[in-house]
Amino acid sequence: MLQEILQLNIFAFLLVFARIGTAFFILPGFSSMQVPVRARLSIALAVSFVVTPVLLPQMPAVPGEPMMVFGLVAAEMLAGAILGTVPIILMSAVHVAGTIISFMSSLASALTFDPVVQQQSAIVSGFLATVAVVLMFVTELHHVFIRAIIDSYGLFRPGIPPDMGDVLQLIARHVAESFRVGVQISAPFILVGFAYNVGLGILTRLAPQVPVFFVAMPLQLVVSIIVLMIAVSGSMLAVLTHTAEGIQPFLRP
Repeated sequence: MLQEILQLNIFAFLLVFARIGTAFFILPGFSSMQVPVRARLSIALAVSFVVTPVLLPQMPAVPGEPMMVFGLVAAEMLAGAILGTVPIILMSAVHVAGTIISFMSSLASALTFDPVVQQQSAIVSGFLATVAVVLMFVTELHHVFIRAIIDSYGLFRPGIPPDMGDVLQLIARHVAESFRVGVQISAPFILVGFAYNVGLGILTRLAPQVPVFFVAMPLQLVVSIIVLMIAVSGSMLAVLTHTAEGIQPFLRP
């Protein structure tokens, strides 16, 4: 009897770790290359160990065939990948906004590392993404991500593969919403850039002898930096609110 209980607990822990571990290796902040793999693995093991006794009644019984075990683990890893991908998509709104702002402020050629997309991107995008990740931990939004993973067992039942049709619709909706939020965040820069270029065009018609390129570029950078200083706090608030609202359906009421 004791041997059966131990086997059941180990199997349940394996299923819980398959979902939580996969999610932790994708979640923003935790998936960064600056975070050691051992640290991510340790956090995922610790969280799995803590929540396994709570989730034990929801775990399926040990199947009799090895292929069924692999199928259950694969289904849990797919659920974890979905739960880790959704926050990445939600926070990608800051990347969209930073890319548009970089183009409008003539900073698209200045590149830096972006912690959200894990690659080189425009310097404004990297700056906004870094601030967003820092605020995510400061405001304890990452606790909401962890709670969403645990509460997801009521949405994605263990042993039952997620409905890919619903998953694709969910991802498509979040991608569209993130793009909309990113454009809205960059709207002040689009308006300022449009007005600046119109004024610059009028200036070139009125005074063709003025060296427009040498005058326009420094002024455009200064104006863009001033607007960024004014709008960065509201932009980060919009991104965090968008991310929290997007993860809300995964939480239990």
